Amino acid sequence: MSTSPTIVLVHGAFADAASWAPVTSLLLEQGHAVRVPPVYNRSLSADAASVRAFVEQIDGPVLLAGHSYGGAVITVAGVAENVVGLVYVSGYALDEGESLGQLQGGFPDSDLAANLVYTPYPVEGGEPGTDVSVAIDAFPAVFAAGVPEATARVLAVSQRPLAAFAFGEPASDAAWKTKPGWGIVSSADHTINPDVERFGYTRAGLRSVVEIDAPHLVMQTNPAEVVAVITGALAELAGEAGAAASSGAEHRVAS
Repeated sequence: MSTSPTIVLVHGAFADAASWAPVTSLLLEQGHAVRVPPVYNRSLSADAASVRAFVEQIDGPVLLAGHSYGGAVITVAGVAENVVGLVYVSGYALDEGESLGQLQGGFPDSDLAANLVYTPYPVEGGEPGTDVSVAIDAFPAVFAAGVPEATARVLAVSQRPLAAFAFGEPASDAAWKTKPGWGIVSSADHTINPDVERFGYTRAGLRSVVEIDAPHLVMQTNPAEVVAVITGALAELAGEAGAAASSGAEHRVAS
């Protein structure tokens, strides 16, 4: 690996790229190359294709980090050739052929399930789709616990919904089968049952999993700890690349 990977931060449902802002700021201050693309939350396949296309336009290796639904997105998009690792942050590590609904269905519901709002949206030339969002009055406690109240109120009225279709769409790939991964469990998560995160990470054989006593928006409440996991993954990848390069040089000398 001749250059340090670009870190691509992928946001989840009911949020946007700004949800990563505290982490983005710290990574930039440390001198890392960072990109935070939009996720349109229309379908898992379309969102993953969009992120993959974004990643493939980056010159050099990429470390993908996905929060929440963004974890499902990087699971599929991470098969891009220049992706060298995956970091799951309070996220869904789906298996190939598995949907969000199937993975969640194996565990008790979080507080999110009882506080979802379903709204139709127009689809050109077809039946209306359904957007899913979090009830505004419940958003601060269910999704933005631990975030300052004034900020949580703003997030509640500016959330990016997720199309209901995405919940039942199976993942076409599982990049963790061929790419190394790291994970963060938010043990005080009220949006995703933390056991869903733990199960997915264990099944994926992630190299390390860190439990943080934090709510779902751990990037907002505990940004330094999230950055530590991301930069730790970078260091591990760099060490392996250096060892491989050294081994290759020794082999060339010997031959």
